[in-house]
Amino acid sequence: MKAEELRITIYSYENTTELPGIGAELIRLAKEATKKAWAPYSQFRVGAALELENGEIITGNNQENIAFPSGLCAERVALFYAGSQHPGVAIKRIALAAYADGRFVAKPVYPCGDCRQVLLEHENRVKQPVEVIMYGEDEIKLVKSVSDLLPLPFDYNLTP
Repeated sequence: MKAEELRITIYSYENTTELPGIGAELIRLAKEATKKAWAPYSQFRVGAALELENGEIITGNNQENIAFPSGLCAERVALFYAGSQHPGVAIKRIALAAYADGRFVAKPVYPCGDCRQVLLEHENRVKQPVEVIMYGEDEIKLVKSVSDLLPLPFDYNLTP
């Protein structure tokens, strides 16, 4: 038997002023985006804000549907909009925030597996890491690459 060890680095911050780049602004926009979420079933509102390489900022929020799982997460709403309006433009970073029970969640919210896969495919396609900032009222987490959130991705090479 052979064992492999995977290592990831997660950065922790106490407040948004410590974040690199426009991280604090992205958190603000992600929090604002939670207000527009359509979450009548879960009451769990998620907002995402991403910064493109061209300086454009795109926001998204979760959109639920009674015909579960027809809804879509905030991350993919923002990612797919960015891809449709700015094809081929790299995403530099994405920030996430969640609102439930009348307040922003205390612990950071992490992307689901589907969102991690979509983010990683974008990262691989543009050959540039995407920084992910996950906001919580008590702490903020950051990874420098989506591969830190999904170290063993689904990958199928279509070339012979």
